Amino acid sequence: MRQRFIGQEENLLPSTLVSLASMSVHAAGLVAVGVFYVVILLTGILALRKSKEVEKKCIGKKSEVAIVGGRDMIVVIGVFTMTATWVGGGYIMGTAEAVYSPAQGLIWAFGPVSYFLNFLIAGLFFAKPMRSKHYVTMLDPFQHRYGQFFTTAILLPALFSDILWVACILAALGGTMSIILDISATISIPISAAVSISYTVLGGLYAVAYTDVIQLSFIFVSLWLSIPFMFLSPAVTDPSQTTNFNQSNSFPWVGEVKLEDAGKWTDDFFVLALGGLACQALFQRILAASSSAQAQVTCFAAGGFAFIMGIPSVIIGAVAASADWNQTGYGLPPPYERGEAGNILPLALSYIAPTWVSVLGIGALAAAVMSSMDSALLSSGSMFTQNIYKTTLRKQASERELKWVIRISVLLVGLAGTCLAFNKSSILALWVLANDTLYCVVTPQLFCVVHLRSGNCYGAISGYVTALLLRVLSGEPALGIPPVLLFPGWREEDGVITQYFPFRTLIVFISLAVVVFMSWLFQLAFSRQLIPQSWDVFDAFKKKVEAIEEERTTIPISKD
Repeated sequence: MRQRFIGQEENLLPSTLVSLASMSVHAAGLVAVGVFYVVILLTGILALRKSKEVEKKCIGKKSEVAIVGGRDMIVVIGVFTMTATWVGGGYIMGTAEAVYSPAQGLIWAFGPVSYFLNFLIAGLFFAKPMRSKHYVTMLDPFQHRYGQFFTTAILLPALFSDILWVACILAALGGTMSIILDISATISIPISAAVSISYTVLGGLYAVAYTDVIQLSFIFVSLWLSIPFMFLSPAVTDPSQTTNFNQSNSFPWVGEVKLEDAGKWTDDFFVLALGGLACQALFQRILAASSSAQAQVTCFAAGGFAFIMGIPSVIIGAVAASADWNQTGYGLPPPYERGEAGNILPLALSYIAPTWVSVLGIGALAAAVMSSMDSALLSSGSMFTQNIYKTTLRKQASERELKWVIRISVLLVGLAGTCLAFNKSSILALWVLANDTLYCVVTPQLFCVVHLRSGNCYGAISGYVTALLLRVLSGEPALGIPPVLLFPGWREEDGVITQYFPFRTLIVFISLAVVVFMSWLFQLAFSRQLIPQSWDVFDAFKKKVEAIEEERTTIPISKD
């Protein structure tokens, strides 16, 4: 009997020590995250003073200070905030997941390369024409060329995408904190949202930019610092020499693209590389630059830094793929077989790295989430205020009223995203569709409105409807929408049809062609009186002439 109790005591001792260690991790993590949130909030409050100083010196509209920061943002701050906007929770966690997953690997981790290409294209083809015309939001050229109706149509997918963006990154943060700190998502999500909403409402673009500097620095230092300690773990073998990963007999972490998968790989790559061009968050930084040249430099530098910021996630994903999880507290089966590949980065930080490193890691993930969330909040608030409220709902609104509308819009978008964040599975599926919509519908329209002078509202509407219709008819497995249009190479697995043809990229080119052709057709019809001028219900050709005249007579308010 005595021996039995001694054995029980020996079994209880290790579990007690583990429990105490876990409690210490949770306590340290809570303190670290709390301190980080306080620092971020104080930085946002200090940015409010900077915003007020700029408002006093601003000779233009003071409400635009919250949107474009008085168009006097220095290059370093601009690079930091533009990079931090893209380097969010989805970027660093998604890249690590792709590298770790046996069915994908490094070659499917498009993030770093596609984001670099995104910024390169933005700097070469969009920064100068947008900044030189002194636009305030991405929707301004649509409003000048096509009028209010089409501007509202473009705003809807952009607003929808921003709300889902907020919801998804908050849901990701909630899941991460539950893994490392054992905090319920019902607590972590509202607190994180409240901090981000608060400083965005208070300081506008300056609050977002200044906090982005701290957040991006923290992400960079924390993730790079964790890598050496992961390699020192006895559970990790040399990734360059490992042939079997994740207790699987095939698919090394480098991955491969089979010929039959090339179409899907191409499509997914361009969704990330070109879909980001249709984001107001990108143009908000471009338009905040003091000149067109500075806007281009900011884009190029941000592309390089975004690429560099993806490297730690790639390494962590490779380390996790080469780890023997049976030698960690996680045990077997490994994360991939448990369906937890999406959380591989926080899992690696928690079980492979030392305790204090995992605490820094959760701070890095929280920083990544906030750096993207605040940009999405301000993006939607800016577009609604500048292009809907000011131009349609309240044309005589005062500057003070517009500033409050921006703040209320930020609050409402934040609350909507926070509420949706608790329904994680469906939101992730909707976010995929929202990104597709931006790529298929908005990106070709943006190219045409900036570079196609012969375009008109009727051609734009035709291209918009065509792209939207084709995208819906192509189906979406994540939402359970069966495809009506079946492209070459489609496959059916477990009753679900997946398109492996680059159909989204095809839709983009079709939309471009429709805009060009229908614009020419309507221009021909109206100019030759085949259609009476009285039928020009959108005043498309009158607006086009006015827009051209306005561009010619615009007096620069800052150097280009």
